[in-house]
Amino acid sequence: MTQFNMSSRVQATQANPAASGNPDLYRYSDLPAVGRSGHDTEKRLRSAAVLIPLLRQRDDWHVLFIRRSENRKDRHSGQVAFPGGSQEHSDNSLVETALRETREEVGINADNIKVLSTLKPYKTISFFKVTPVVGLLSWPCTMNLQETEVARAFTIPLAWLQDESNFELRERRTPSGEIDTSRRYPVVYFREYDGETLWGASARMTLNFIKAMQDKEFLLPA
Repeated sequence: MTQFNMSSRVQATQANPAASGNPDLYRYSDLPAVGRSGHDTEKRLRSAAVLIPLLRQRDDWHVLFIRRSENRKDRHSGQVAFPGGSQEHSDNSLVETALRETREEVGINADNIKVLSTLKPYKTISFFKVTPVVGLLSWPCTMNLQETEVARAFTIPLAWLQDESNFELRERRTPSGEIDTSRRYPVVYFREYDGETLWGASARMTLNFIKAMQDKEFLLPA
């Protein structure tokens, strides 16, 4: 199961405040802005999907996240993410991919998930075209984490994620501290919550999900 967060080899060290009107906030690609043929890039992209799991907890909406297990062979180990992975030949749709991966990684069956919407795909620097699937969890429900891939599952309140004071854009820098000249966009970082830091592609998809909700692309149950 392939993961999709930003490469940890690129470090962000200078912060810029995020603002509602900033065009860099809501983007759907982490590929360089120039320098590659768009047609060639599209041919290289592999299909994948993640589930954005929503649940009600103490009368508030929360989003369920996972933290990847530590693995020296996985450059994304230890990062906060959504359940998800590559589309397999046996998957009839990307929705099915997201539901299958959620069952495999955290043990939540499709019977406990009501799909609300699919969002615009996100293109990662590792050449995946990731479709976020918004799903409503029947909560509480039993989880069974696949420990080789998932170290922890936790929730963050939706209202906290929507608060602009809790996230920012940071300029990319190389491990040597120089500004990244690959013309990739700034990185989204959320403040630490419950000991966890949401950043990179998963943070971008979180903001895109919030924007889709604000634009009424889908409606939460009353």
